Amino acid sequence: MPRPIVFAVAVTLAVVACRTSSGEPYNPYAVAPAVLPPVAPDGTIQWGTFFKSAQLQLSYERLWNMGACRGTNKAITEPVAENKLLIDRLPEADFAGVVQAANGTRAGGVVAFAAQGAAGQAPAYFAQLHPAGVSHLTVTGPVSLGDLRPGMAVRIRATVDERGRGTEPLRAVTVVTPAADFAPEPIRPGKADAVIATIVSLRGATLVVRVDAGKIRRLTFTLADDVVATVDGARLDLVSTGDTIEVKGRLWSGEGCAGAGTIFASRVTVTKRLPARPETREVAKGAGVAPGRAVE
Repeated sequence: MPRPIVFAVAVTLAVVACRTSSGEPYNPYAVAPAVLPPVAPDGTIQWGTFFKSAQLQLSYERLWNMGACRGTNKAITEPVAENKLLIDRLPEADFAGVVQAANGTRAGGVVAFAAQGAAGQAPAYFAQLHPAGVSHLTVTGPVSLGDLRPGMAVRIRATVDERGRGTEPLRAVTVVTPAADFAPEPIRPGKADAVIATIVSLRGATLVVRVDAGKIRRLTFTLADDVVATVDGARLDLVSTGDTIEVKGRLWSGEGCAGAGTIFASRVTVTKRLPARPETREVAKGAGVAPGRAVE
């Protein structure tokens, strides 16, 4: 499994006003309290300021707060000004490659990937998701049954009886990411319904899920021998090494970037590779996340 990525991006979604209401001297280099909304009225994602050296910016802010520097010493102010990068002025471009690792969540997480056609030990690009969680993330494709684990939301189409038992084997299970305001529908015995439920356990050929609505909340299914598991979600912990990735975003490859460059991503599309390892149907209730996997 890949090592977890340790990568911090010093991004401040800040707008600097021309004067302060308190009458304090205007500091053109400090972080102002007003912040940009993460999405502009026209739908464009707004990133604000990236500090090439977070340490340099923090040092300057300490000096400013102590009153030791008031923007008059060019030996200090010029390096501080050059340390700031307005991400939104960078042009957007498209990138593609193969995932090396993923870490974090949709809000500020990172995906490292090798550029398409890169050979050997070429430095990875780092696709940085917006800290406000507004970068569009899509993960689709086939997964192994061994990738299913408790707590995952899945979509199935099935008919259950009054005890919540499936009337026939399941042939398809799709891992999904429900919307934040999603509200499950009560189960209707004897009716073929599309159900979004949470995995409780998977042992052998028996899948147990939970629906938090109605009288029948615990559903039990037998998996067919030819069951197909897929994903159609928006979580970084669904991304694995070897998946293909397409990124639309703003590339910074200068000072302070990670690897071959940091891509401030507005859109990330990941397509799962076909499972290469043998299938397994043993996901015990309460099992932990596999080592090296990111957690949402």
